[in-house]
Amino acid sequence: MIKTTISLSAPAQVETEALVALVLDDSDPSSSDRDKNPQLKTAMSDAVVSSATAELLASGEVSAKMFETNLLHKPSGLKAKRLLLISGGGAKKFSSYDLRRIAGVAVRTLKSRGIRSFAFVAPTGVPADEAVRAIVEGAYVGNFDVDYYRSDRKDQKIETMTVVASGDKNALEKAANEAQVIGESQNFARDLVNEPSNRMTPTVLAERAKKMCAEVGLKCEVFGPDKIKEMKMGAFWSVAQGSDEPPALIVMKYEPAGAPEKPVIGLVGKGITFDTGGISIKPADGMEKMKYDMAGGATMIGAMRAIALLKPKVKVIGIVCATENMPSGKAQKPGDVQIAMSGKSIEVINTDAEGRLVLADGLHYAKQLGCTHLVDAATLTGAVVVALGFTNAGVFANDDDMYSRFHNANQKAGEKMWRLPLDDDYKEQIRSTIADIMNTGGRWGGAITAAMFLKEFAEETPWIHLDIAGTAWMEDQKPWIAKGPSGVALRSLVEFVKGFAA
Repeated sequence: MIKTTISLSAPAQVETEALVALVLDDSDPSSSDRDKNPQLKTAMSDAVVSSATAELLASGEVSAKMFETNLLHKPSGLKAKRLLLISGGGAKKFSSYDLRRIAGVAVRTLKSRGIRSFAFVAPTGVPADEAVRAIVEGAYVGNFDVDYYRSDRKDQKIETMTVVASGDKNALEKAANEAQVIGESQNFARDLVNEPSNRMTPTVLAERAKKMCAEVGLKCEVFGPDKIKEMKMGAFWSVAQGSDEPPALIVMKYEPAGAPEKPVIGLVGKGITFDTGGISIKPADGMEKMKYDMAGGATMIGAMRAIALLKPKVKVIGIVCATENMPSGKAQKPGDVQIAMSGKSIEVINTDAEGRLVLADGLHYAKQLGCTHLVDAATLTGAVVVALGFTNAGVFANDDDMYSRFHNANQKAGEKMWRLPLDDDYKEQIRSTIADIMNTGGRWGGAITAAMFLKEFAEETPWIHLDIAGTAWMEDQKPWIAKGPSGVALRSLVEFVKGFAA
């Protein structure tokens, strides 16, 4: 947790270990010599700071390249001990999406130097409340590290942050407080994903969810193998049966006083705490990363935390189907036929296509509980990574109005996602000769055929599917975020839910 305050003071008058200022290139983007002669300026209206930075910015030693940092000690005329300048590219294209990452850069740059507090000047050009949200959220993302189990771990955490801005202080503090909830919840989800599978079994994930729910006032129920079989969740159980670790069906309910009976939003997450691929076992190379296969479930648990604390007037139910996917004498085999909770029969072609099996029962169960709108999140396919790389998550929707709502929330949250098609023609690829459907549709369009499979269980209920396989885990350390779990989709989900209460 970072203690966050808002200051309306002039930036030069802020006493702090480090004052962070954004540097932008104000030259014409179409100019042919822009790279040679950038028009650099600090994105604030403070003559003292401008004077203190003028010589450096005019020296040619600073570029407008995104995330470049320059640290000045004892800057002239400033009460801050240091001035950290971070380049943000062209002024005309700069947005809150960039600002969020810049805030992460500031945190990771300063904490690596042992600095525990700083002040960040909200740039002109971004609405003040939007800037405050982006700075606080980005700072939380940047403050998270994954080295829990290193014996030589250095606890480098930013403890306090001041956001220097102008405007209505009450409104800005409200924005900061909401952003803090989002940041904490995103890191809570990342914490769950970061744990190794021997320390994050389905049982432990359920315990962590129950503890969180008790802390924030959510109702929580956890069902084990007997209940899962009693409810005829044959698709979920088919994955769980191969592991010695018992599965857990986690159900979290947010039912605020005064909320209308409808809509009821269902957030369904894939919670595979380790995925070997089952009998269709994965290659050894990279399998250690499969602890992250419960990232969709962790995202939903974190989103429920944020929703409970932000208190929108709309009912939400979070469901996580948690299990391991293991090869054993009890494991399902390619060619098996399973009966899902909905009654649909599924021919299992590949046991490594297990995420869609647990989600099938999770989506159907959400409808049984009264959910009128559904969103699922899952590290579902490698195919979405082939299609979109590690930058955009894949979005699928069976309802254009539902997608429009989600897209607006996604834009506000500043997360990169891209809609992919769900044409009925793709359904031919998952038709089975022995059962209703197959759990894979072959090599081509794999992310789409996986979504088509899930669509069979969402049916006519408005539904969004998020395939976060390429974005839930940062393959490399970036200037604004550590290598490891990203917490992607949580911000968009919370904005989406808040939109129903507006």
